[in-house]
Amino acid sequence: MSTSIIVGGSNGLGRVIAQHFADRGDTVVVTSRDKARAEAVAAEIGGATRGLGVDLSQPDTIASAFGDVTEVDHLVITATSQVPNSLGEFDLDAAVTALTIKLVGYAETVRVLRDRFRPGASVVLFGGVAKDRPYPGSTMVTTHNAGLAGLVKTLAVEIAPHRVNVVHPGIVGDSPKWRDVSDHPHLARTPIGRLVTMAEVVDATDFLLRNSGVNAQELFIEGGILAR
Repeated sequence: MSTSIIVGGSNGLGRVIAQHFADRGDTVVVTSRDKARAEAVAAEIGGATRGLGVDLSQPDTIASAFGDVTEVDHLVITATSQVPNSLGEFDLDAAVTALTIKLVGYAETVRVLRDRFRPGASVVLFGGVAKDRPYPGSTMVTTHNAGLAGLVKTLAVEIAPHRVNVVHPGIVGDSPKWRDVSDHPHLARTPIGRLVTMAEVVDATDFLLRNSGVNAQELFIEGGILAR
């Protein structure tokens, strides 16, 4: 039985990924900054799933938070802070939090858990297409998602022979954030004529975790919108 850790698995895409792993019989650990929420979501997911309180914005607490995790086959890190931020109304605290979570927190999580990786274990980090397609208020989101391109390359060297890759989803049409938006402006610019789905992002994540020839790469799941 595989052990899958989903950091940020209490909502959004992380929640769906955690459910996918649980449904196939994995032992799953989902995390949230709120331990009670993580435990509640773990109960909803069912199977061999448990919740942990982990706050990537406080990197010095990550090691103790994962103290009782003894083995890892799959590590998926989706946690983020997407508070709108622009130079015109720059929120320094929000900026530091966003970058700390996505760059320092991601790196520290991999560092803490790498000695518990089983043979064949691999990592997927989550970015987003704001890396290459900024939008109003995306100053920090664009910056930290671009930073993952460098982080994944150095991590691939440092945790070898284990693999690490990044997935960059576009707008996910059936996600809780977007499913009730009926007239999304990106639809007209998406060559496939629709937004990508949560199932497609889950499948991409699973591919990166299981395909042993893919390492230090960025995979864009965005329906071709970056080609327009």
